[in-house]
Amino acid sequence: MLDLKKLQNNFDETVKKLKKKKIKDEVLKELNRLFVVLKEQKGELEKLQSEQNRKSKLFPVYLKEKKDISELKKELEENKQKITFKQKIVKDLEEELEIYALNIPNIPDDDVPIGEDENDNIELKKVLTPREFDFEPKQHWELGENLGWIDFERGVKLAKSRFSVLKSDAAKLERALINYMLDFNAKRGFNEVCVPYIVNKTSMLSTGQLPKFADDLFKIEGEELYLIPTAEVPLTNLYRDEILKENDLPILMTGYTACFRKEAGSAGRDTRGMIRQHQFDKVELVSITKPDQSDEVFDKMVECASDLLTSLELPHRLVMLCGGDLGFGAAKTIDLEVWLPGQNKYREISSVSNTRDFQARRAKIRFKDGKKNRLVHTLNGSSLAVGRTLIAIMENYQQKDGNILIPEVLKKYL
Repeated sequence: MLDLKKLQNNFDETVKKLKKKKIKDEVLKELNRLFVVLKEQKGELEKLQSEQNRKSKLFPVYLKEKKDISELKKELEENKQKITFKQKIVKDLEEELEIYALNIPNIPDDDVPIGEDENDNIELKKVLTPREFDFEPKQHWELGENLGWIDFERGVKLAKSRFSVLKSDAAKLERALINYMLDFNAKRGFNEVCVPYIVNKTSMLSTGQLPKFADDLFKIEGEELYLIPTAEVPLTNLYRDEILKENDLPILMTGYTACFRKEAGSAGRDTRGMIRQHQFDKVELVSITKPDQSDEVFDKMVECASDLLTSLELPHRLVMLCGGDLGFGAAKTIDLEVWLPGQNKYREISSVSNTRDFQARRAKIRFKDGKKNRLVHTLNGSSLAVGRTLIAIMENYQQKDGNILIPEVLKKYL
């Protein structure tokens, strides 16, 4: 959540930055209206309190001068009732403002490019050169069905569309990728953590999934519990409502989880294959840092994800997201897009974001800086989406006879 005091004191400047994220004018106008009304009501409350203090000081004067205090007592009692009434108005407005602010996205960093959507993202660099095929490369769903690796029909039978079943070598390869990714990240200093796949409402609020993305979450009926959309949620919330020691930062974590998303806003997109599933495996990187560490750790996380793809010999590129494509909680994001020869295009396989203190303010994650408690910075990134990595291996390592080679680094895991 944004710092409301900072937002109020620098409203015009903040609005200018928020417009990078294509936030609607009416949303900002309503936010400003709440600020104005709250300021007016606080001003009236302060006047009433000041009047109460001034008149209260007249008691000893009246008593000393032997004046009648009955009228003064009446005025003070009436003023006290006005104060109580006004305090409730101020409290209600503060709560309304805080609830409203939960739907306001994070402020983009100054170096985030202006743009409308993914077409305005900026390519930073390409890593590895895509392979040249002497045959027409197939897409992963055709390869998977021919080899008996992926069963889409039975996935639908077991659940519904956008579910699939991995079989035989594909199931083993999925498991090998998870183990390899966790080991790779551990060697880079990220401590492995195993977390629940179900979290409470507070956890979802803390990392920004609620209330903004309620329609995209799988909620458990009769419970204030949700299936996680990403391991970012439980990993970040491990330290919710805690004051950390300065020497313990940065905290670098990696974890594997299944992830669950309704994909409510993706109707008609990637309906074939495994690109966009309701359930998918992912290995995540999450870091909790001091403010002056977060840029360095951000670069470390991007490098870790890129090096992981390079070790698998998968061509990819790094892309800086523009304001219009930037996620709700992110101040800055670099996507890693892997080359899929069957589709003849790069597709997102990892997204590394620095949320600055946006999540930490919601989650009340602080650290002791001398005598002062300060908000940490939180960062998250995929390392990697396992299913999409499997797809990339299938398409990039496919052979003319329809078989698929295995990357050298994975052989010991099989």
